[in-house]
Amino acid sequence: TCYGYNILLDRAGKFDVEAAKKLGLPVMLWNKLQKGETVEFEGKDYTPQMVMGPDRQGLKVTYCTDTRPGTHLVECAKGSDLLICEGMYAEEGKLEKAKQYKHMTFYEAAEVAAKAQVGEMWLTHFSPSLVGAGQYMDKVKGIFANSHLGKDGKNVTLKFKD
Repeated sequence: TCYGYNILLDRAGKFDVEAAKKLGLPVMLWNKLQKGETVEFEGKDYTPQMVMGPDRQGLKVTYCTDTRPGTHLVECAKGSDLLICEGMYAEEGKLEKAKQYKHMTFYEAAEVAAKAQVGEMWLTHFSPSLVGAGQYMDKVKGIFANSHLGKDGKNVTLKFKD
C-alpha cells in the first residue's frame, strides 16, 4: 500500500463592493459576508452568494513516494501547482529495479508531471546509491521542464494565479 496526499487550499470569490452597496449593506457587515456568514439587516437576511463572485482557483500540492507511475497518480496530481514525487533511480539500466521494488525513475516521475500538467515538480526519495543526482536533470527537464531536485529545507512560496 502506498499513500499519496493532495493538499488543497480553496479560494473564495472576490467580494463585489458594488453589489453590497446596491443592496444598501453597511460596511460593518461586509466582513461577515466575506467569511461565509449570513447576516440580518433591517429585518432581511443577506447571504454571501449575494455579494461574492464565483470561487477562484486555489492552490494544490501533491506528495507521493514509494509507488510506480500510473493513471491514478496522474489523476490525483492533475493541475497541481507543485508535485513532490519520488525519483528513486536515475541511472541507466535501473528501470527493472524500480519496477521490482515499486519505485519510479526520475524520468517516469517527469512523465507523470507532464501528463498531470503540474506547475512544478520536485524529485525526492533518492536511492542511497545514487551519486551526483544533478547530472541527470537535463534529461529530466527534457521531459518536464520545471523539474528540480528536492533537498532538506527546500521551500517555495506558491502564489494564487490572480
